[in-house]
Amino acid sequence: MGNRVAREDFEWVYTDQPHASRRQEILAKYPEIKSLMKPDPNLIWIITMMVLTQLVAFYLVKDLDWKWVIFWAYAFGSCINHSVTLAIHEVSHNSAFGHYRAMWNRWFGMFANLPIGVPYSISFKRYHMDHHRYLGGDGIDVDIPTDFEGWFFCTTFRKFIWVVLQPLFYAFRPLFINPKPITYLEIINTVIQVIFDVTVYYVFGIKSLVYMLAASLLGLGLHPISGHFIAEHYMFLKGHETYSYYGPLNLLTFNVGYHNEHHDFPNIPGKSLPLVRKIAAEYYDNLPHYNSWIRVLYDFVTDDTISPYSRMKRHQKGKVVLE
Repeated sequence: MGNRVAREDFEWVYTDQPHASRRQEILAKYPEIKSLMKPDPNLIWIITMMVLTQLVAFYLVKDLDWKWVIFWAYAFGSCINHSVTLAIHEVSHNSAFGHYRAMWNRWFGMFANLPIGVPYSISFKRYHMDHHRYLGGDGIDVDIPTDFEGWFFCTTFRKFIWVVLQPLFYAFRPLFINPKPITYLEIINTVIQVIFDVTVYYVFGIKSLVYMLAASLLGLGLHPISGHFIAEHYMFLKGHETYSYYGPLNLLTFNVGYHNEHHDFPNIPGKSLPLVRKIAAEYYDNLPHYNSWIRVLYDFVTDDTISPYSRMKRHQKGKVVLE
């Protein structure tokens, strides 16, 4: 259903990613930006409140009809759980407790992980650091779709299905692109999560457990906030690898929309990224950006020139040191 996308491969490039060089140039001109490279303690309280909010929601939905369980999972729980995943993204950059207390961030990430229902905080940290260091790296950056995704999801209907199933692709893609040996922290993350899920089932019942898992699946799939998955790096304009979003949903997502700014300065917490843009406005205001993640999703599905293949990809030069 729909025309087949003409693109049959990724956009292979032979230049380095632009973020390191732009960071050096901006810091040389605006050294005061270094003062923003510090943790954001407010993350601790915000994340704690989100986790507690979902615990209350587990209690409130436990006796509802199934249709209302799914309704509230999408209408409310999905927003909380997707926001929590982006809080985990902040914690993966040590933004809660700082770089000198790295393990505190790892343990806190496991706590934030609880309402998601699936253990992923520790694994996300490992792969996300590779994404920053080797953006678009072939066989390294698992944010890049597989060849199968690019080949198969090439029509309007199939791209729609791909958007719906995004959380599954993000979960299993690392196993095909860049599998890593399991670490003891990942085992601990899994054990803690399983104990929490079993506790939710025995304390609140099956409906609360389904609400939790459905909130994650629906919130990371066909959902307005999920537009950021595509908006961040899919090449809608040739030659542009990273795009920022300056719309209102940044309020729910720890400013992840400021994505050029984030890749330029990954050690600056999301709350301070608008200041980066304000200070170095001439570097960002003229870059292509979005104001609607919903429009990004619509354009991705309906535009016959865009598909999972619409990513810039590069062979890494020199020694590769993985997280």
